[in-house]
Amino acid sequence: MLQHKPDRFGLNDFSRQPIEVCGARFVADRSGALYWPAERALIVADLHLEKGSAGAERGRMLPPYDTRATLLKLADAVDRFQAEAVIALGDSLHDSGAGRRIAAEDRDILAMIQDEREWIWLTGNHDPAIDTSLGGVALAQMQLGGLTFRHMPAEGRITHEIAGHLHPAARLSMHGHTLRRRCFIGNGRRLVLPAFGAFTGGLNVLDDAFFPLFGNDGFSVWMLGEEGLYPVATRQLCPDRGD
Repeated sequence: MLQHKPDRFGLNDFSRQPIEVCGARFVADRSGALYWPAERALIVADLHLEKGSAGAERGRMLPPYDTRATLLKLADAVDRFQAEAVIALGDSLHDSGAGRRIAAEDRDILAMIQDEREWIWLTGNHDPAIDTSLGGVALAQMQLGGLTFRHMPAEGRITHEIAGHLHPAARLSMHGHTLRRRCFIGNGRRLVLPAFGAFTGGLNVLDDAFFPLFGNDGFSVWMLGEEGLYPVATRQLCPDRGD
């Protein structure tokens, strides 16, 4: 006899989440990228390419594979969404010397991702200038579809903004277990993307740095997991100091 079976969620049910900013509709991806269907554009923040080699120059022995890992993850996201444009929201290069340190093979990967699509580098505090040999167009910020895209969020509780820079992360403590992951944070009027780079860390969204952006007006968080992207009730968030 046929019996009703409870709904079961597959892994792909949480691979993407819809997000709106001032009426513009986006799709947040488990990779940390943001897709804009209306413009067929993929938006990423804080790639920090060549962070590993920068550490090596300063005596910190980091694995030298962050650039390739980041570019391959980006290539996968571009392919899955079939994006026709990429907007990188600043700090794409870890420092001013990153361009000369990128290996030839990684330059080839970047060139393949850029092939036949528009590529916009927004400059950041780590990369105020972009090596022209890396292709694409470099801008300080840009306006598109009534929205402003920039690296560093503007001061005050402005609207119509998508930015990076702060590397937002969320921390949960439930049932004796603690989980800390990168996240998207927004309030429907502005949005801050998680850092996309392989070696990038995260700043807790309860840190004082986020208060000037969202204040006490409330915000939403979408947390990157191993296999998906999950909306998290803000009441479940906790600071980094203790459980």
